Amino acid sequence: MRDIHVKIWASIVILAGVTAPGALTHGDVAVPGVAPGGVVREAPVMLAPRAAHSATTLLDGRILVAGGFTQQGSAPGAEVYEMDASRSSAAGPMLELRHSHTATRLPTGQVLLIGGYGEGGRTLASTELFDPRTNRFTPTGRLVSARANHIAVLLTTGQVLVAGGLGEGWTYLSTAELYEPTTGTFTATAPMTVARESHTAVRLDDGRVLVAGGHEGPRRNLRLHASAESYDPTTRRFRRVGEMVVRRHKHDAVLLRDGRVLITGGSDERDGDGAYVSTEFFDPGAGAFIAGPSMVHARYKHQGSALLLPTGDVLVAGGAATAEVYDARRNTFAAVPGAPRMPGLFSAVAQLGSGLVLITGGYGRQAPPSGSAWIYQP
Repeated sequence: MRDIHVKIWASIVILAGVTAPGALTHGDVAVPGVAPGGVVREAPVMLAPRAAHSATTLLDGRILVAGGFTQQGSAPGAEVYEMDASRSSAAGPMLELRHSHTATRLPTGQVLLIGGYGEGGRTLASTELFDPRTNRFTPTGRLVSARANHIAVLLTTGQVLVAGGLGEGWTYLSTAELYEPTTGTFTATAPMTVARESHTAVRLDDGRVLVAGGHEGPRRNLRLHASAESYDPTTRRFRRVGEMVVRRHKHDAVLLRDGRVLITGGSDERDGDGAYVSTEFFDPGAGAFIAGPSMVHARYKHQGSALLLPTGDVLVAGGAATAEVYDARRNTFAAVPGAPRMPGLFSAVAQLGSGLVLITGGYGRQAPPSGSAWIYQP
């Protein structure tokens, strides 16, 4: 659950081994090391600060960064960062104020924005499409259930799976639905085995979607999940696939080149004071989780900030003040040098060309949402 009260934006930006289940405080160093050959440097700043926004690489090489919240008020309109992120230009506004939404690039090249929180903190059922050819947003179908902090994954069928999150009236959702791009409509599909918020979802090589962790219930009655399940688009049903090594929420997950899933960080019931350095792997063949190596920094609230690099390594860019890289050959993490401290929490990250990665915004435990942006250069 997003645990801060903020104003939100209708503006967007388009931009070209394991430790014990115990935790370290956010930013504590667990393992020394510096990633060889990579650096993080500053990029042109955004028009306004934002966090809990989305970043999506477009087919033409630009990056769409949409929505978010700020403590400084709303930023009008939109801006475009070109492929090299060296300059920006204006673009059309979104149709609705939203943050804590999802953004999914469709096979057509359009980007589907789903749900989130709107003005006054209301949970949204509205969705919209961004067309990179016109730089404009248009409405599309409404969700069956309004939701925020959900997951959205493009299936091999071309449909988009939407599951879980927080619904109207602080309802924790197990429900799921499918978006059909050919009709622009959402229809219900079978629910998850449990209600989840702050969970992760990754499409596996066999077409199934792995959904892992998250929580149910408000902070005073928080129930963390170690459980995981998979959605099969052929049967349109979820089934349990085992337990994670560590109960976690507000974590991240990314598909590796070898077909396994790397799960990083997250936290326990103490939120930032219980952020993890631990990682684990899901092996689809065995249907089981195994412990992974410790990260350099404890990190949480970094969903969507881990990206597979062309080398097969993984950049983990959110959730802490500095980025780090998972070396798939050595099975180790190392810090990336070169940038001032980033705010880290609820930042948005997307791939540029030639292995470059754009990192935008976020907020810190003692700092408001940031308008800064950074480039990871391998």
